Amino acid sequence: MILLNPKIFVVAAIAVLVGILGVIFISTSNIDTSEDGSTQETQNQVESITVELEEVSILQVSERAATIEIQFKLNNPNSRSVIAQVLQYSLFASNDSGELKIASGEIGSRPEGMVDGSNYYTLLSNSSVILKDKIVLDYPGNSPDLMTVLESNDPTWKAEGTVFFNLSSMTSGQENEIRFESTK
Repeated sequence: MILLNPKIFVVAAIAVLVGILGVIFISTSNIDTSEDGSTQETQNQVESITVELEEVSILQVSERAATIEIQFKLNNPNSRSVIAQVLQYSLFASNDSGELKIASGEIGSRPEGMVDGSNYYTLLSNSSVILKDKIVLDYPGNSPDLMTVLESNDPTWKAEGTVFFNLSSMTSGQENEIRFESTK
């Protein structure tokens, strides 16, 4: 009767695991060789997404509260999907009396560990998505300038902020950040 050494099975299992991981690593990295022979990794090259202030709607205005809905359009020019984790913004309105900061907000969230759920938005390749947020201003009647802007027919809106995004693969790309400013 031939007895096989159990160490052989352990070594074989480790060799198979290393082989599988090697195949996965090689198949996920995209390396381009240019005409002059230099190599450049295209995996981490991400074009910046663009952010536009799509619409600002004043839903309700009273002495006690004002409700505003803001919409942003995010465009993905990449040939791969992109995850927009969080969009941080400040909203300004202006009319004849000047510019006034209305509110600041955040759409989405950044994961902070393995347990946290994530609230992110996937932008498919060469497409766009609309992100919406509602802003509730308590007691806008205490500020005459704010009430003038909110009750005016057509204020000029400006949003500025930052978007954090990355490629939709956990193994490719790093977090990217862009600043934006858009008027409507």
